[in-house]
Amino acid sequence: MIHRAFYSDPLSRFLARSTDEVLGSLLEGSRTVSGEQGPTWREQVEILRTTLGAYRVEAGSKIYFEWTVPRVGKRIDVVLVLRHVVFVIEFKAGEKEFTAAAHDQVWDYALDLKNFHETSHRALVAPILVATEAPSSAGFRVAFTAHDDRLFCPIYSNAVDLAGAISAVLAHSEGPVIDADKWEQGRYSPTPTIIEAALALYGGHGVSDISRSDAAATNLSRTSEAINEIIRTSRERSVKSICFVTGVPGAGKTLVGLKVATDHSRPEDKLHSTFLSGNQPLVSVMTEALARDKYRRDKKVGKQATLTEARRAVGAFIQIVHRFRDEYLKDRERPPVDHVVIFDEAQRAWNQAQTAFFMRRKKGVPNFTQSEPEFLISCMDRHNDWAVVVCLVGGGQEINTGEVGIAEWIDSILRAFQGWEIHISPKLRDSEYAAEATIAKVHGRTGVSFNQDLHLSVSMRSFRAESVSSLVKAILDHEEADARRLHTEVMAKYPIMLTRDLRKAKCWLKTQARGSERYGVLVSSEAQRLKPHAIDVRSPMDPVHWFLGPKEDVRSSYYLEDVATQFHVQGLELDWAALVWDGDFRAAGRGWSHHSFVGDRWQNINKNDRKIFLKNAYRVLLTRARQGMVIVVPEGDPKDPTRDASFYDPTFEYLAGLGLQAI
Repeated sequence: MIHRAFYSDPLSRFLARSTDEVLGSLLEGSRTVSGEQGPTWREQVEILRTTLGAYRVEAGSKIYFEWTVPRVGKRIDVVLVLRHVVFVIEFKAGEKEFTAAAHDQVWDYALDLKNFHETSHRALVAPILVATEAPSSAGFRVAFTAHDDRLFCPIYSNAVDLAGAISAVLAHSEGPVIDADKWEQGRYSPTPTIIEAALALYGGHGVSDISRSDAAATNLSRTSEAINEIIRTSRERSVKSICFVTGVPGAGKTLVGLKVATDHSRPEDKLHSTFLSGNQPLVSVMTEALARDKYRRDKKVGKQATLTEARRAVGAFIQIVHRFRDEYLKDRERPPVDHVVIFDEAQRAWNQAQTAFFMRRKKGVPNFTQSEPEFLISCMDRHNDWAVVVCLVGGGQEINTGEVGIAEWIDSILRAFQGWEIHISPKLRDSEYAAEATIAKVHGRTGVSFNQDLHLSVSMRSFRAESVSSLVKAILDHEEADARRLHTEVMAKYPIMLTRDLRKAKCWLKTQARGSERYGVLVSSEAQRLKPHAIDVRSPMDPVHWFLGPKEDVRSSYYLEDVATQFHVQGLELDWAALVWDGDFRAAGRGWSHHSFVGDRWQNINKNDRKIFLKNAYRVLLTRARQGMVIVVPEGDPKDPTRDASFYDPTFEYLAGLGLQAI
């Protein structure tokens, strides 16, 4: 039996029990919740006993208190399965007003059930926000959202009118009666954002609590277990190992890395692990989110805590890779405290020339002879017993000058660390990883193994349509037949709209997003002729405020004023995105024309690596949205030679020809 709530009972039994009996069961089911919660629960129980008396003979109905939402580490006050509706009820005791935050909270809970609880997908779900002391309403606004997914808009009620609100929902809708016991047993298959996943893992939840487990998706637990097995055997045999985990965009590579880092950090037996990334925005956003959450949790249990202390504690768990590198550059002999190090987006590590250039200019170290992968491996090689390096690899994700790709990691092992064992995802042979020639070098070598469990094949980011990453690849590769077919597959669950009007795009984002679903505007870092549309790509923005700020914060993505580039969003995600497509990357025949704006005009990009970086920039931008996106291709301006219609029209026509619906 699955126990997702602190207390649950058939509705008839709940109504037959006394308030004290129900409260006792709630406190017993909660175990670790303080007694201070008791008065709040008592009020809820008494309100519901009065409200639901008319439904005491309803067969199959059931009530749940404190339904767990592990994806975000929270609990729903009350879930009521009554007739053909699943009610999500959030109480605000003593409140006289319905705040925007409370509105989003109850909507988020309803969306969580609708999106991730298998038996709620087709059920009617009605969120009700109860401000117990609010004035009575003349009537209830009962309406479905515009998304055609049988989800009601949040309904406002006070304590007295709650019975009327429930009655209004039942009268406004119809459907088959839900068997609560069967509904309860539905699989909960969440797809958290990377920020939600980090919060849950750092707070003690297992990866199985916060990730999907359906047959269509590669099991994240299986990949985590494969890495854990490599770590276990390396420790037991006192060997050093490197493993390469591949995956399509949004497949959960970072989630796996965070899971491994938490699994292998036990100070009591001197086992330390660190999650490293060269992606400064990702590290900054996740570190701040974790620190704020840790601070809130510490304060809640009465600990003396400061946000500065929380940031310091989190900083030992997630680090920017350059901080790790600089620490062991100072002392070339001392081994790291960590025996396990996870490198996120390992393909973005620097080649030898870029590393030497940085060392000479920023660190005063002349004639540096190692690439970044070789130096980082050398740090872990200082251990006398064992060490494991985990490289998380995204294909086609190199977006900056000097990023070496994955081949240099393997070449470094073959060149300088031949005693290391190598564990490889077979997908590393695929062309998008640009490592085919290097992989060929390790065939027949002892200590090399290929493990299918080290590949994550299905995007978990776009939980509404898993083929989005394949569709984006087909669009960028000008595989038009595949793109049309894939677009037909995804459009029912994952809308991709097309427009030439940025204002329409912003309006679309606001109408699509529900609750606290995050939305924002994305552009390429080369998109420098969008100023007439109030977009200045060079204007500084803070990713922490952009990704974590609330709706009322002008610096947040919600305000649709600051835009993010591929450098800000790689590894992170939005629920809904607007991508404004400038003249830097233009459809041209059966390919693309690559441009950079220099001075007062567009110039052709001729270097192949820069062309690849620009294409990959659009790959990153087109795979950031979890639920849907709108692409804006601006109109040209005949009075402005830098915004000639020929720079934009072919791109719009190409995308429209693939079936993208215009708004």
